Amino acid sequence: MSIDSLKDRLPDYAKDLRLNLGSLANDITLTPQQLAGTFVVSAIASRNDEVTKAIVAEFGDKLSPEALSAAKAAAAIMGMNNIYYRFVHMAGGDYAKMPAQLRMSVIGRPGVEKADFELWSLAVSVINGCDLCVTSHEKIVREALSAEAVQTAARIAATVHAVAVALQGAAALGD
Repeated sequence: MSIDSLKDRLPDYAKDLRLNLGSLANDITLTPQQLAGTFVVSAIASRNDEVTKAIVAEFGDKLSPEALSAAKAAAAIMGMNNIYYRFVHMAGGDYAKMPAQLRMSVIGRPGVEKADFELWSLAVSVINGCDLCVTSHEKIVREALSAEAVQTAARIAATVHAVAVALQGAAALGD
């Protein structure tokens, strides 16, 4: 399975997603590692087996084993952090002043360049809708890379997630 197989499975009403997926897969704003990792974390965060398998088949070999592991770690740790920090933001009060008491050492030692891990954490946070995490990671990525890198990560996250939604909906509705 590959990006092309995902594009072929998208219904006609999702033509824009097909086009966006193709153009983003060839984007030159990010390094090859950054691009591949952003696709991988976005697929994992989108929680669709078909999309995840196709994206990893397409981009997994463009990442070193360490970078693939770091991408998986970014998706996992942000899966936890996005929920916790979204709670902190929504609940307000003293929670932001309290230590999280959640283990997240991978953020300090991700196994890849810090900027790449932050980029991947940003993409997952965009999908999971965590305002605090998006704000935090966006600032770091913008300073380390560029505003264009931030936007590209958000565009990949949005498109990969939309592909997952469209394929899930098409399967459920028999489209």
